[in-house]
Amino acid sequence: MKIHAPKKIVLFSHDSVGLGHVRRNLALARAFTEAADRDGTGPVTGLLITGEPVALKFPLPRGWEWLVIPGITKSGSSYGARRLDVPFGDLTQLRGRIVRGAVLSFGPDLVVVDRHPYGVRQELAPALRDLKRERPETRIVLGMREVLDEPDRAAKEWAKLDLDQFCRDFDQIWVYGDPRVHDPVESGEIPAAVSHLVRHTGYLSAGRAVGRSPRMVEQPYVVSMFGGGSDAFELAELAARTPVPEGFEHLVVTGPQMPSADFRRVQAAAGPHVQLHKSVPDGLACLREASAAVLMGGYNTMCELLSSHVPALVVPRTSPRTEQLIRATALERHGAVSVLEPEAVSPDALARWFTAATTGQIAQSGGRSAIDGHGLDAVVRLTAALLSPHDAPSVSLRMSLTAAVADAS
Repeated sequence: MKIHAPKKIVLFSHDSVGLGHVRRNLALARAFTEAADRDGTGPVTGLLITGEPVALKFPLPRGWEWLVIPGITKSGSSYGARRLDVPFGDLTQLRGRIVRGAVLSFGPDLVVVDRHPYGVRQELAPALRDLKRERPETRIVLGMREVLDEPDRAAKEWAKLDLDQFCRDFDQIWVYGDPRVHDPVESGEIPAAVSHLVRHTGYLSAGRAVGRSPRMVEQPYVVSMFGGGSDAFELAELAARTPVPEGFEHLVVTGPQMPSADFRRVQAAAGPHVQLHKSVPDGLACLREASAAVLMGGYNTMCELLSSHVPALVVPRTSPRTEQLIRATALERHGAVSVLEPEAVSPDALARWFTAATTGQIAQSGGRSAIDGHGLDAVVRLTAALLSPHDAPSVSLRMSLTAAVADAS
C-alpha cells in the first residue's frame, strides 16, 4: 500500500482589525482536511499564520497548527504595533523574518496569502521570493474576498505594486465569490494586468462547520451579531434597545474585540428580553437557529448567512471602506438580504423589520439558492490542479481537475 506524504499548506493572514481573515483561513483549512479524508488523496498538514491571538480560541482541524506573530493594529489608514513598544518598521521586519523562517523550514507545497499579497509594508516579500527560489515547486496563491473597495481606492493599492513581479511571485488569484453577484475584475478592483491569474471560486459558504447552538437564550429568538465588534458600539447599542416581537428573546452578540467600556455601555442600554454576550461558541449555529437576524456586512458573516434560510437585515459598515456596502447592495439586488444603511438605523426601524421577518413577510431563500456558495469545494479542486498538473491522476483527482477547469473558464 502506497503511503502518501502529507501535503503541506501555509495559510497567512496579516490580521489588523476583525476576525474575518482568521475565520476565512480556518474554513479553508477544514475544507482541505475534510476533502483529504473524503477522497483518500493523502493527509494534509498546515500552518495558519496570523497576527490575531484571539485565533487560538478557535478549534483546529487535525494536522493544523497556529503560528501567531506579533500583532498590528490600524487606526484610520495608519498601521501600528498592537502591543510591542517598537517602531512599526522594526515590527514588520520582525514579522517578516518569523514568517520567512517558518515557511522555509516547513517547506510547503502551497501558500495562500489572504487579501494583502505581501502583508503589510512588503513584510512577506523576502519569504515568498526565497521560497520560490529554494522550492520552485511550491505554488503561491493570493486569496481575495469578492469585494475590495471602490475601484479608485483599490487601484491605488495595486499601483503600489510591481505587477510584473507580482505575476512572477503568484501562480493564481482566488476570488472567493460569484461573479454574477459582484465581479472585481469587471468593476476594476483587480487590474487587467493580473486578471489572467483570477479564478472565481464561489462564496466560501456551503460546507461550513456547524455545531448545535448552546442554550444561551430560549427559543424562539432573534439575533443581532456584529463580527469582531471593534467598531460596532453604536449599532450594538441601538440593537440592544430595540423592542422585539412578543414571545421572542433577543440574542445580541457584540463581538470579542469590542472594548470592555463599550460593552458595559451596551449592557446598560439593553432592554427586556435581551441576552447580551461578547462572543458565542458557534456563531453559525446561533444564526441558523434564529428566526431573524440583524448583521453587519463582513465577508465571512455573509458567507455564513448564505448557508442559512434565516431572513436577515444587513447594516453595512460604510467607512473607512465601502466594501461592506458594495457587498450588501449586490446581495440585496439578488434578493438574498435586506439592507439598511447606518444613518437610517433606529430601535423603531429594527423593531419593524424584526416584526416583518418573524411574521413571514420577508423571504430571501430563493435569492440565496441562486448564488454559487460552493467556494470551499472549488478551492480544493483548484489546489488539486495546481499541485498535480503533470501527474497521472486518480479517478477522483481527474474529476477534480475537470471541475477546476470548468470553474476557471
